[in-house]
Amino acid sequence: MVIGAGIAGLTAARVLSDRYDQVTVLDRDELPDEPVPRRGVPQGTQPHILLASGLRELDARLPGFEAELIAAGGTKFDMGTGLCTYRLGRRWPSVATGVELVAATRPLIEGLLRDRVTKLPGVTIRHRVAVSGLTGSAAGVTGVLLDSGETIGSGLVVDCTGRGARSDRWLTALGLPTPAQLEVKVGVAYASRLYRRRPGDLPDWEAIFTLPTSPHERVDGLVFPVEGDRWLVAIGGWHFPEVPTDVEAFERFARELPDPLLGELIGRAEPLSDIVVAKFPSSRRRLFEQLEEPPPGYVALGDAICSVNPIYGQGMACAALSAGALGAALDKHSGTAMAREYYAAVATIVETPWQFAVGGDFGYSQTTGPRPRGIKLLNWYSRQIAYASQIDAEVNRAFVRVQQLLDPPSVLTRPEFVLRVLRKAGERRRQG
Repeated sequence: MVIGAGIAGLTAARVLSDRYDQVTVLDRDELPDEPVPRRGVPQGTQPHILLASGLRELDARLPGFEAELIAAGGTKFDMGTGLCTYRLGRRWPSVATGVELVAATRPLIEGLLRDRVTKLPGVTIRHRVAVSGLTGSAAGVTGVLLDSGETIGSGLVVDCTGRGARSDRWLTALGLPTPAQLEVKVGVAYASRLYRRRPGDLPDWEAIFTLPTSPHERVDGLVFPVEGDRWLVAIGGWHFPEVPTDVEAFERFARELPDPLLGELIGRAEPLSDIVVAKFPSSRRRLFEQLEEPPPGYVALGDAICSVNPIYGQGMACAALSAGALGAALDKHSGTAMAREYYAAVATIVETPWQFAVGGDFGYSQTTGPRPRGIKLLNWYSRQIAYASQIDAEVNRAFVRVQQLLDPPSVLTRPEFVLRVLRKAGERRRQG
């Protein structure tokens, strides 16, 4: 039984379909036939990016998924030659990294995934169904209780209800343990708007990402090509005194970005939508891996475990990788032993995104919450890597692969790599 038909729930259903005769996915939303935003995904109108690791995982689980995404209007590009990245006073040079992404809207990615999962043998997706609790006892979870009063038994309940998951209350009601939680208040807000995309709009690039240099700059800008020959443009940042909710403010924020490319693009492009605002007050992480006896018959997955600042674009990939970890744990164990191994694997998956995101967030004094150990050193070294990667293609490729969750972060701390970073960072700073 999977609660939630978002990216996490659908990837979980795909993995579970290889191991269970019957998999039922429940969602309280009306699931649309077309790739349009839905109420249960409040950030669905905002830019989403499926990291290279997540795209690779989905394409392996559902062969041909990447090709379908491109055929439906997604745009594939290399991180180095397609994405115009600006930070620390200059653009990164156009140099191939070998790491490719496909840009598309969240509703398109989810819609294609749902179409594929719906066709799997034994998988049923029920929408307009609200779960109000879990069934079972202190011995474990045995199913779910619906708002209608109906109960449905299940050998395993997978909670993919997102950062607003109510399962702590549900588990407590059964006398089962709940995890400790970390929360870092980041005060992120962002606004997006669609524009018509025409050939030649960005002659040298496919997308734009302008990042602020903390602590004095706070606003970032993002432009992605999406299906329907459109640009999806977002202006966002940390601890906003004001969110650009109207056209005048939106365009003013764009013009004030340190790289003029985004402002110039929307200055000549035709708007196709209103401005839509989303807010993300805090990053949250539930520490299931610390439970001595995780509840049998139940696991959480995706944002129900870890939800980090969406500016870093790591959520969908973490969900896909976590679903793979669930399958691996189910192949070895059952009950509490399975849950324990699964949560340990997920803790490893989300640790890098959590460290990178929370580390960047603590570049601002207004950010509050538990600071990761060694955060000052981590932030300092991360900035040296950024400086070095602006003039050294090898450093840039290594960092991109770690950021895209393709390689472990340990590659960035090998002695020879650290020495190269420090040497190249010094050269870059001397250039001004």
